[in-house]
Amino acid sequence: MSKSHRVEIPGQRGKIAGILEIPSAEIRGWMLFSHCFTCSKDLKAIVRISRGLADCGWGVLRYDFSGLGGSDGEFAQTNFSTNCEDLLTASNFLSAKYHAPRFLIGHSFGGAASLAMAQRLPSVSGVIAIAAPSDTYHLADLLERMDPAIATLGVGTVNIGGQSLQIDQQMVEDFRKHDLRKSVQELQKALLVFHSPEDETVGFHHAIRNARYDQSSEATQAGNTIPRTLVALPGSNHLLTNSQRDIPMIVAIADAWCTRLI
Repeated sequence: MSKSHRVEIPGQRGKIAGILEIPSAEIRGWMLFSHCFTCSKDLKAIVRISRGLADCGWGVLRYDFSGLGGSDGEFAQTNFSTNCEDLLTASNFLSAKYHAPRFLIGHSFGGAASLAMAQRLPSVSGVIAIAAPSDTYHLADLLERMDPAIATLGVGTVNIGGQSLQIDQQMVEDFRKHDLRKSVQELQKALLVFHSPEDETVGFHHAIRNARYDQSSEATQAGNTIPRTLVALPGSNHLLTNSQRDIPMIVAIADAWCTRLI
């Protein structure tokens, strides 16, 4: 059985709360797990996947983005850029205290941050994206539809998963600044995509975009085809809470995929 160990990581907006899932046997490599837009490292699916991977011999650091869970900061003042900064901070912590992450794994918006940052981390061999979007601007549009005051007054309130959250205009403006599709297209890391065709929050077309390899890219022209794999999770919801079969399947496939890469 793996062991869980809480850590506090110094970040630009105060502490970043994290939990290390440490295998009882020899560690085969480290993974960095990023959560979704308004979730935390303690989302049931993230906990179970992290511990399952640790039981397979992988060390996993799951952490809270600034303004969420146990991390410092105001959620309304965060955005996709701060998420990416937090991911880099967590990666630097792993590198300094344990070992640089070999894989990035992320759920939903955490998957987007992992896709955006993977190319900047030389130690990373691959990315595992679970129910991840292929762009960030669709979320900006969604938030403004939920409360038009965000666009007209510069601040609004939305209810997501039972949470009432203040959204400042700077957040949606930042979402629209990023070109995640370009980052994914240029990604020179192996990619494993898990997604449900029935995902009610992030449509399956996002998974198809992420997994598709652009045949016109320089990498393909040079004969350097990077493997991309799409695994469908039929009947599952966005948070992976309605099927007991999902987590063991994700763990088993991710373990085999990572093992093959190394």
